[in-house]
Amino acid sequence: QVQLVESGGGLVQPGGSLRLSCATSGFTFNNFYLSWARQPPGKGPEWVAFINTVGTQTRYGASVRGQFTISRDNAKKMLYLEMTNLMPEDTALYYCDWHLGWPDVGKPPRPPRRGQGTQVSISA
Repeated sequence: QVQLVESGGGLVQPGGSLRLSCATSGFTFNNFYLSWARQPPGKGPEWVAFINTVGTQTRYGASVRGQFTISRDNAKKMLYLEMTNLMPEDTALYYCDWHLGWPDVGKPPRPPRRGQGTQVSISA
């Protein structure tokens, strides 16, 4: 059974930083591309970041202002998202996913499954 468990969210002030983690199991981690997506309150899901199987190529969504860094540890089967200079518009439920290749960014990501994701809230 595939499991993706996100953690590391929280409430931070504008300009703050967070590191999100995604622990995985149930699939051959090294064979899959990975992504982070987010769903802001009252809005649809949007892409945040993507990474290839060996972590040598990354891409970022149009809504990301260059302050996020995606990475992976294949030995630990973990995915990470380092976020700096967070702003209120980054407030959202963040969640991870796996893919056979680069996702089609012309299509929105699937919504988070029930109970999936870690909440990030940016407020003074």
